[in-house]
Amino acid sequence: MAIVVVILWQLPYFGWFQYPFRLLGTWFHEMGHGLMAVLLGGSFEHLEIYENGGGVAYYHLGGSYVSPFIGNALVAAGGLLGPAVIGALLIMSAKSHRNSMIALRVLIGVMILSLLLWIRSFWGVSVMSGFAIFLFVITLFKSRKLEVVVILFLGLQSVLSTYLQLDYLFTKQFERDGAIQISDTQAIAENTFGTYWMWAILIILMSAYLLWKSFRYYFKK
Repeated sequence: MAIVVVILWQLPYFGWFQYPFRLLGTWFHEMGHGLMAVLLGGSFEHLEIYENGGGVAYYHLGGSYVSPFIGNALVAAGGLLGPAVIGALLIMSAKSHRNSMIALRVLIGVMILSLLLWIRSFWGVSVMSGFAIFLFVITLFKSRKLEVVVILFLGLQSVLSTYLQLDYLFTKQFERDGAIQISDTQAIAENTFGTYWMWAILIILMSAYLLWKSFRYYFKK
């Protein structure tokens, strides 16, 4: 299944199939930023997902129990590692029919919650509503095997989406709406130490480790 996912990303004639999953990866990424801010005692204002696959999460760290420097670094890392963490948990849950059933319903619940509280863009609402409805329909079939396959596919899509943004990981800054903004890896470097490319390498290694550990758990007898 992992091989199929990678092949679908590489074939030029499957852009229509890749597109919604790219936006799903953006949703995981921006939710990682926002939820990390909440975990640190801050607030998650809203997120936007754009037609080109990009996105942005708006948050505040006022009242956070960590310093602004550490807080901003952790929020930036939350978006980069969020898809890998969630994907690894989904893959691990697929080992058990019961856990995969719970994971699928929790994922649907989080999607609905994000639609009600945080998503504030047309493309974000459209795509995530479509995913929530599709996954809800899957649950109506009451097929454990189908739910396991869907959870595995979504988990792999989530983890491997990290490697779809390699160019972003190794980007120091970019332009959005005529303004120059720093990347997440550069934000981590500015608020801690090192360089953006050093943190990019660390993010890739950590994501690969999470994928490997989730595979080992899934195949463990």
